[in-house]
Amino acid sequence: MNSIIPWVTRPVFAALVVSLGVSLLVSSRAQAQAAGYPNKPIRILVPFSPGGGADLMARLVTARMSDKLGQPFVVDNRPAASGIVATELAARAAPDGYTVLTCTSNHAGYSHMYKKLPFDIMKDFDFLTQATSSPLVLVVHPSVPVKTMQDFIAHARANPGKMNYGSSGSGGPPHIAGEMLKSMAKINLTHIIYKGVAPALTAALGNEVQMTFTNLFSGQPHIKGGRLKVLAVTSAKRLQVAPEWPTITESGVPGYEAGIWFGFMLPLGTPKPVVDLLHREITGVLKLPDVSQTFISQGGEVIASTPAEFRKAFTTDVERLGRVIRDAGIKAE
Repeated sequence: MNSIIPWVTRPVFAALVVSLGVSLLVSSRAQAQAAGYPNKPIRILVPFSPGGGADLMARLVTARMSDKLGQPFVVDNRPAASGIVATELAARAAPDGYTVLTCTSNHAGYSHMYKKLPFDIMKDFDFLTQATSSPLVLVVHPSVPVKTMQDFIAHARANPGKMNYGSSGSGGPPHIAGEMLKSMAKINLTHIIYKGVAPALTAALGNEVQMTFTNLFSGQPHIKGGRLKVLAVTSAKRLQVAPEWPTITESGVPGYEAGIWFGFMLPLGTPKPVVDLLHREITGVLKLPDVSQTFISQGGEVIASTPAEFRKAFTTDVERLGRVIRDAGIKAE
């Protein structure tokens, strides 16, 4: 060895050997850890209250995961501070695969809504999968004298500022959808903030606001009962479950698309074998015919993206939502 490696390079060579040894040790530890995974319950942090879209998605998927992996998946709802509390807990958790964060499109707007956060989504998490997406449904009170989306836009332009729309919270998907509509359709609507989907729907049912955006799961009973009237959906294409409802894009606002997506993330540094296992099993559950049909029946669709695809889509959403939030001057509550 001495005849091959000049003495001036020996310290560098030694450092490389030590570095390689450390890397192999870390890798072997990660492999060993993953080999016995999982051997205890896995916590699924949900940043919202029980019964909402994120909670329902998490429970539907994890119920099957418990059977597949032989360990309980415990759903832990932490709805405080618009989801920031749960997200911080996940960011600070050990990166061992025993804490999984259920995330939504709200997370893509955090950096634009808050000046200071106790985490950095792009730097503190490993992206697992963008699981599903769901459009919103634009509904109006039956007393509003319109039959189509085109009628609504014309009516709003004829009555600037006199039409109210309700949302479930500042910066949430319904608020973003409303501000996008105002900007792209060039109409003036007055935004009224409520603390949750249910209060916003109640306000629309009572004609306190003339319009709101809601998910199909929450709005369907009122739509079927004729207490709310559907004008359009926010997705790029019509819903499989209700193809008679037009999109906002085809109703005179080209390029309009809004909605909610749900996904899963892990604390940064989770061993790759664990990431791979969870990704394979979760996406496998999502693609089961009865599971995917459940999402379709609620107006959504299964995405089941790869980690790389999820990170790319998330980055795009951060930029897209940032423009809307800045232009509308949306602030955190």
